[in-house]
Amino acid sequence: MNLRRARRRRARRRLANAKGATGMPAKSQAQQRAAGAALSAKRGRTKASELKRPSKSMYSSMSEKELEKLAGTKTRDKPKHKSKS
Repeated sequence: MNLRRARRRRARRRLANAKGATGMPAKSQAQQRAAGAALSAKRGRTKASELKRPSKSMYSSMSEKELEKLAGTKTRDKPKHKSKS
């Protein structure tokens, strides 16, 4: 039983390390702005009804911690919008 628990713990650590220190970085500046708007609504600074579509879906599906990681990504070398291809 302890061996199983230790293996699971190691697997969880590996998975956490694979995501990196920032968790999930934003792919574009637009995604980062949408996450920032959703985070603002999540904290109660803006109304959730005023959110546009991308940030509205982020607001309902992501936790505050996840939004912080996404919005806190460095903007350097990020495109304004990510292309579809």
